[in-house]
Amino acid sequence: MGGISIWQLLIVLGIVLLLFGTKRLRNIGSDLGGAIKGFKKAVGDEEKNEPHREPEKLGAAQHRSAEDHNDKVKEKQQP
Repeated sequence: MGGISIWQLLIVLGIVLLLFGTKRLRNIGSDLGGAIKGFKKAVGDEEKNEPHREPEKLGAAQHRSAEDHNDKVKEKQQP
């Protein structure tokens, strides 16, 4: 009840084969596979080309400001 049985899937597959034919489905499958490979390659190349950056060091004023903030947080946490 509410689920799709194997027979319903086979009927849908048969209708799709009749509408598009095996040759067109094969072409669609290979095109989709090529698109996925191209996408994976582009994502991999982008990660390789991106240089690793070191985090910027804080200046003296920023460091003091961060310490002041930490002190205020600690004061609020103490009962």
